[in-house]
Amino acid sequence: MRCPYCSAPDCRVLDSRAVDEGRTIRRRRTCNQCGRRFNTFETVEHMPLFVIKHGGDREIFDRNKLMNGLIRACDKREKSLESIMELSHKIELYLRSKFEQEVPSKEIGEATLYMLKDFDQVAYIRFASVYRRFNDIQSFKHELDILQNKSTEAKNASEKHSKEKHTD
Repeated sequence: MRCPYCSAPDCRVLDSRAVDEGRTIRRRRTCNQCGRRFNTFETVEHMPLFVIKHGGDREIFDRNKLMNGLIRACDKREKSLESIMELSHKIELYLRSKFEQEVPSKEIGEATLYMLKDFDQVAYIRFASVYRRFNDIQSFKHELDILQNKSTEAKNASEKHSKEKHTD
């Protein structure tokens, strides 16, 4: 494995562990030359996943595009790059499990929004504002109301469940 910082050909594995329910191996590495540390992820190579764009064009799914969108949405939030990478990986796994070789771009956006909702609500709103092309403050308010109602419903359900346990 070449070092991504200095391109030295010799790096050493410090730690390996299974992630994503054992489907991926995360390796913590260090460069023997410059001493910098980095992570690599080892996964099974899949058949290419094609994205069907709004206009009907097809292109190969690029996880880096998804990562860039997530990074922008999570800008100045207390989210580690590793957690954002794990989220993008979960989204990709979901898409691969639901679709065979072609996925509509709309599905990628909706899956991303669905998973961002629990990951970080501010990042969710940021991503939604770009994905859904908010044109005015009413669009933001509408999305915030939906998010707040779902949070309230989840909290009420949790409280109800908690009360039922205590009365048993």
